[in-house]
Formats: sequence, C-alpha cells, structure tokens
Amino acid sequence: MTRTSKFPMARPAPPRRVRAAVPARPAGSEEPYGPPGLPLDLEKLLAARLHAVRVRPYLASALFALHVVEDRSVPTMAVDAHWRCYVSPGFVARTPVEELAGVWVHEVSHLLRDHHGRGDRYAKEHGQNGPGERLRRNIAADFEINDDIYGDGLPLPAGAVLPSMLRLPDGMLMEEYLRTTSLSGLTPDLAWLDCGSGADGQGRPWELGPDGAHGLSRQQRDAVRFRVAEGIKGRPGDAPEGWRRWADEAFHPPQPWRQLLGAAVHSAAGASGAGEDHSYRRPSRRAAAVPGVLLPSLRRKPPQVCVVIDTSGSVSDAELGSALLEVVAISRAVGGRRDLVSVISCDAAAGVAVPLCRAENLELIGGGGTDLRSGFTRALRSRPRPDVIVALTDGQTPWPAEQPPCRTVVGLFPRQASAVDEEDPDYAPNNPPHWARVVTIS
Repeated sequence: MTRTSKFPMARPAPPRRVRAAVPARPAGSEEPYGPPGLPLDLEKLLAARLHAVRVRPYLASALFALHVVEDRSVPTMAVDAHWRCYVSPGFVARTPVEELAGVWVHEVSHLLRDHHGRGDRYAKEHGQNGPGERLRRNIAADFEINDDIYGDGLPLPAGAVLPSMLRLPDGMLMEEYLRTTSLSGLTPDLAWLDCGSGADGQGRPWELGPDGAHGLSRQQRDAVRFRVAEGIKGRPGDAPEGWRRWADEAFHPPQPWRQLLGAAVHSAAGASGAGEDHSYRRPSRRAAAVPGVLLPSLRRKPPQVCVVIDTSGSVSDAELGSALLEVVAISRAVGGRRDLVSVISCDAAAGVAVPLCRAENLELIGGGGTDLRSGFTRALRSRPRPDVIVALTDGQTPWPAEQPPCRTVVGLFPRQASAVDEEDPDYAPNNPPHWARVVTIS
C-alpha cells in the first residue's frame, strides 16, 4: 500500500493566513475555482508530468495512463476510480511545475494503492458515510502516501498533511490511521481537501462515472499496476520502502507456503517419468501384439528426493532452521519414507549427500559464498540418482546453465533490496530458472 495528499498552498491564500487558502464551495453552489474563462495551461501541466516521470521513473506507466479532464469545479486536482484526472485551470496557473509534479505523483499513488476500493470497503464495514467521513478517509489516505513520496526532486508543499501533524508514526496504512485517531482536529482546516473518489471511494458530482469516456477497464487498471510493480521489483533500490512493500504485496498476497512447497514436491515426485522404471516381473500388456517377444512393463518405484540447502553466509541461522523443518515436511510429501530423502549442504562447494534416515543430528556446513551449481552436480552424481531436486536458498546464486534431467523445486527465502549491490551497472536479479517450480518461503 502507499501514500499522498492535497496542498493548501495550491489555493489563493489571504496574507499571513494558511487556513481556508482554497475556500470550500458552499453547498449547492456552482461557482468555479479560479477566474471565469481561464484556459487550462496544458503545456505546463504535461511538463509537470514529465518532471514527475523523470524523478520517479518507476511510476511512468501509471502517470501516462491518467487521462486529463479540465473541470473548474475541482478545487485542485482529483482522480476517480477509472483513472481520469480532473484538473482546475486556476490551480495549474498558480502552482510551480515542481509542485505540480508532486501532485501528479500524489494522485496516481491513490489509484495504485487502491484507496478507492479500500475506502469504500471501510465505509461499508463501519457504516461511515457522508462528507465528514469522506474527508477523514481522504486525510488518512494522504497520511499513508505523503510520508515517503517527497524529496529527491519533489518538494514538499507548504501545508501538505503528514502523520506528524497528529504525532502519529509514518509507515502506517489508511485503515490503521482511521482506527487509531478520529482526525477531528484536522477536518475544519482541511475542508478544501478533495482528491476525488479515487482517494476514498465516494463519488463526486463532477466525475464522469463508469460509463464516461476515457476510463480504464478493470483489466487495464490491473495491467498498469502490474507494470509499476514489476518496475519497482526490477530496480528496488530506486523506490522508498513503502513502494517496495506495495510491489511485493500488490499481486503476491501472503500464501500458505508450507502447503505450496509440499504440494510442489508431491506433484514433481508423482509426475510422469519420476520414479518410473521397466521390469520383467510382470509382462507388458502390449506383448500380445508382438507374439514371441517378451516386453517389460512400466512400473513405479518410490521417488528419490535430494534437498540442496544453501548454507552460504547470506542465509541466516533462522532460515537454516526453517530449512531443516522443510526437509521433514518434504519426507512426508513422499509418503513418510525418510530413506528416500537425502540432504546436501552447499555454499560455494557442495558437501556429501546424507540420507535423511541417518541424519537425526544433521549438521549444515558452510558460511562462505554461494554457488548452488556444485550442489546440483553433487545431487545428480549421487546414487540412486534423484527424481526430484529441492533447492532451499535465498536465490543469490548462479544457476545451472541447463535443465537437470529431473524435476526441480526451489524454496526461495525472500531478500530485501539492501542485500544486493544495485550500484553495479551489470546487476540483474538472480531469478530462479524458468524450468524450476518456485515457492516463496515467507
């Protein structure tokens, strides 16, 4: 999830006053914000978007997906759930380009973090509707995003709402801010704040609605989020912690990884070709078609599983302990036959394959660099040769250039961006190979 806000400085302010810099429009009034007939400076607005793309390149797909709608009844800038951005000409005229770029990032952050869907669900669950509750949700959503989107080319506007205004910590989600404080102390001064239904899920009179022109479908919105998440994960050091957390969770919610790992091993062990051999103990059913020829039949034998555990210095003791627990779970996935499971500890060099039935006090030896290729080589040289290789690793390792002649499952310990050297121009994430079944171990 992520965060952003509305800017009082963007409104014409009386001398020496911050309060009500953009006056709230009286109920039922259609008086527009800004001078009548003022044209929208589209060139300035798009220049601000280009500046936002330059300083926040991982948001480029989302920023260019927004469709601009000129509307004088909007206080500043606002978005709806269909990725339309409503813009006040007066607001654009009086706001510097760099601050307009911050507003672009602010508004698209509401949409990427699904504040409209989350705000609507919160309102239904708690029975909280109406203008006051809408404003509370808008402020809480701004708290979520404003604490980490400014700086590095995006100046913090005077009056932007931040969690510190209520002595609240940074890094919380919209729902947490709504539950932990009433926000009532802010609402009188922030009645002008309105980021549109894209920030809180409640429709506005100026919005075009689901049937209006230039809206994005659900599939298109998901595609934009996916591209942004992939961009953040590809170069994680370029994005703040809040965005990296959002990218990790946007399309990969928490999974029951133990069940997934067991299912992956069980599926690989039971797949066609795994644990299969020919035998003359039972004649083949095809022998009747070839009189006088004795054909062997295909029989299944219990599959052999070899577990390669990454014991390099980058893997913590807690993760090694978790790996040992998974070895026991893997033995259950092949019917509880511990004699069918062997274990290899591997850092830059591989140890000996130790049968699990003889390894009640299994020792994992290592602590140096990482090269699981030696572990795969050792596993394939062991006898009997494994039908399935399971690699438990943090992924920061070279992988075999060719697919092994057996099924492969990778249990992946997740890593933070700080674990890799992103200053290296040749850096690329060490993703597991396409031929491996990958399960993330939380």
